[in-house]
Amino acid sequence: MTVARVIVDVPSRQTDRTFDYLIPESFKDLVDIGSRVAVPFGGRTLQGIVTDFAVDAEVEAARMKPIADVLDEIPSLTSELIKLGEWMSKRWLCPLTISLQAMLPAALKGKVEHRASMKQVQTVFVISEQQLIEAIQQVPPRARKQHEVLEYLLTAPEPIAVQRLAEATATTAGTIRTLADKGWVEIRTITEDRDPYANREFVPSVPMKLTVAQADALAPIERAIANHQHEVFLLHGVTGSGKTEVYLQAIQRCLTDGREAIVLVPEIALTPQMVERFKSRFGAKVAVLHSRLSQGERFDEWRKIRDGRAQVAVGARSAIFAPFSQLGLIVIDEEHETSYKQEESPKYHARDVAIERARLHQAAVVLGSATPALDTYEAARSNRRAEGLGHITYIALPHRVANRPLPEVHLVDMREELKLGNRTMFSRALTDALNLRLERKEQTVLLLNRRGYATFVMCRSCGYTATCPHCEISLTYHRGSQNLRCHYCGYAEAEPKTCPSCESPHIRFFGTGTQKVEEALAATFPGIRVIRMDVDTTTEKGSHEKWLTEFRERRADVLLGTQMVAKGLDFPYVTLVGVLAADSALRLPDFRSSERTFQLLTQVAGRAGRHELPGEVIVQTYDPEHVAITSVQGHNYEAFVRQELKLRSILGYPPYGRLIAVTLSHESVPMLLSIGEQLATRVRELAKFHGIGTDFSRDDRVLEVLGPVASPIARLKDRYRFQCMVKYRGGVDASSLVSQALQQIADAVKRSGLVVSVDVDPQMML
Repeated sequence: MTVARVIVDVPSRQTDRTFDYLIPESFKDLVDIGSRVAVPFGGRTLQGIVTDFAVDAEVEAARMKPIADVLDEIPSLTSELIKLGEWMSKRWLCPLTISLQAMLPAALKGKVEHRASMKQVQTVFVISEQQLIEAIQQVPPRARKQHEVLEYLLTAPEPIAVQRLAEATATTAGTIRTLADKGWVEIRTITEDRDPYANREFVPSVPMKLTVAQADALAPIERAIANHQHEVFLLHGVTGSGKTEVYLQAIQRCLTDGREAIVLVPEIALTPQMVERFKSRFGAKVAVLHSRLSQGERFDEWRKIRDGRAQVAVGARSAIFAPFSQLGLIVIDEEHETSYKQEESPKYHARDVAIERARLHQAAVVLGSATPALDTYEAARSNRRAEGLGHITYIALPHRVANRPLPEVHLVDMREELKLGNRTMFSRALTDALNLRLERKEQTVLLLNRRGYATFVMCRSCGYTATCPHCEISLTYHRGSQNLRCHYCGYAEAEPKTCPSCESPHIRFFGTGTQKVEEALAATFPGIRVIRMDVDTTTEKGSHEKWLTEFRERRADVLLGTQMVAKGLDFPYVTLVGVLAADSALRLPDFRSSERTFQLLTQVAGRAGRHELPGEVIVQTYDPEHVAITSVQGHNYEAFVRQELKLRSILGYPPYGRLIAVTLSHESVPMLLSIGEQLATRVRELAKFHGIGTDFSRDDRVLEVLGPVASPIARLKDRYRFQCMVKYRGGVDASSLVSQALQQIADAVKRSGLVVSVDVDPQMML
């Protein structure tokens, strides 16, 4: 009797364990660890994943149900990914099935009747060149199209799809089938990859000669790869210092050793330009995984990896689960980016998953950034084993390649501009600088991290503000669609002509979004050519690539956008970067707001002067004395870090402590307060029972529970939201304490219908 242990796709605490199923004789050669199977469960047939084989079954054979079907010819997950999923479920307090499902491409998720489909293409094969020549001689003179097709096949690369052959010879599929019926060619149905880059030509590139600093940075990474040694490196290099070339040469070393590599890039920085760097160097060995691909394209890229046809995966966050079996290197570019932390369960951080996955493979990890996350930087510089990160080796690239200077950064105090009578959104310095670039035929990048036309709509008679009826959020006005939109739940309503509250006509649009800036540019600089890139203009497939190609080809003077214009872009004629509202994120109720502001400004400043032409950056701000702003002016990461770490140390925030955010949501505020108080009390009692202190200024092992309090966004999608924040340090197993506390109040939570969301090491506090 062969028994499989199956984790069934029912994401709940009650079913968060494996169930035993008999493997029928007909499936014995098909079922393996990592296989997706269909199993009977509670009167339904559900998808599950085999995680092990049972020696001692939990139930008698007579009562055990058999596996209903095997959904994979080749297991979708490796045994190593199963282990990684088990680690993730403990680390981020989520059911194992959620961790495992996160590793699968969308085409393999969902109901059991939905199997992943592969693209089947009818393809023409030439039997032999001699037979083709004989066929050409036998074609009747009146069958001119048949003759043209056969002539084409003599020189065409074969095999060739029927549809492509018909298009190339201006004929029909019927004509081609006639040739097959006569035995002159053969038509077979084959599986074809949906390759998103099939029509792109990538000019092969060769490794560049490294600078001394780059060579010194590469040496320890190559040593770790060669020795099959698990080591984590922080590659701290200023913008334009050549980090990508270090990645490329480290990957080459990895491939030479017969091992594989994963490169993670933030979704918004995964530009066609970035893909081209890797495709040009490694060609067909590269598979690309990101959300702008269709479901079928992603599945086929994933299959290339699983089947061993690709050895390098380049992609966004979820590419960390690429099904490689011989990993030698994982690179995380722009490692500080918050997008590496998933906001839905499993709320994993790709950096932490990368470190654990590399440990399982004895592989190297390279974390690259010009502005590393403070917890990563502190772990590397202090040379200590940081909680959750381990030991990190620090490597610096302090200068740009070819000693190109960093751009000069000018701060403009917008309060002074107002005193001098300038009420426009462009300071005099930015206006002059933009005019100069237009004269010189150079290009400009403008950053405003707010999309839409106006950030809120208010009645000047009664003070009414248009808010979402489902969320406690102001609606944003979008001029193109002439509606007000909630950027959290998607609710939209028509632009009001009069106040819905007092019927006054004095409705005004306040704040500035990218649409409004685009309009102001056209009015201030007649004839200026502007490309606007934000969520609204990049929803269509291929739009991202289209806009960037136009800008690279100098068909626009200004690239205006939200943070997507701040990352991964390298244009030789960009000599000016303008930041319109540098302090817009500084007042957010999040202890990382200063860090994020500094990182974003530094990243966007790095788009200027990356080639022969020198760069200039103009930062417009209402708070020019803030350390996050002044440190950008001096390109002084260390100055910012010193100030920020001092504050974090006093407050016990990361990297001097860790956090778990428990968010509760319900239609009733009293219910939220009641359950929230129960949870906070249970966690405090458990901490006290284990001898854990509560004073961050005195105790080494310490845990503090803050709340329950209303979340910064207190209502979302018709549900109120409250948070309990658990702050701790000193090796305290706070995850276990929170898990136990939730188990103790599970019945009350279930009866109330309240939804609980746990975020270990949260990156966003809203």
